[in-house]
Amino acid sequence: MRTILNIIWLVLGGFWLAIGYLFFGLLACLLIVTIPFGIASFRMAGYAFWPFGRAVVAKPSAGIGSGLGNVIWFVVAGLWLAIGHVTTAVAQAVTIVGIPLAIANLKMIPVTCFPFGKEIVDSRSIPAGMRPLHSL
Repeated sequence: MRTILNIIWLVLGGFWLAIGYLFFGLLACLLIVTIPFGIASFRMAGYAFWPFGRAVVAKPSAGIGSGLGNVIWFVVAGLWLAIGHVTTAVAQAVTIVGIPLAIANLKMIPVTCFPFGKEIVDSRSIPAGMRPLHSL
């Protein structure tokens, strides 16, 4: 079922969302200081490209640097990428088939806005005692 949902997702918006993340990741990698933002963007591109069967979990080792990175990320890229998710969700919600995809799109917004301090893992391999922040 996950594969079918991922293929439908890819056709109905996931490809373009992933392109947006890749574009920002390439821009962020132009300067040495912003390479961590590029890496986070590339991680999110993979998640936006093929999200079903994956989960977002908090990294226990995240500290103040993650919080500061999240603030900078939100101002520079997170807000704009979240607008892309909302726009895509509205377009997907027009059809009955797209409604579950629109809901999944909206569930991705928190990690889109604040990706540092989080990790994207296979939903079947979540460590014991760790609750996912959200999963698709």
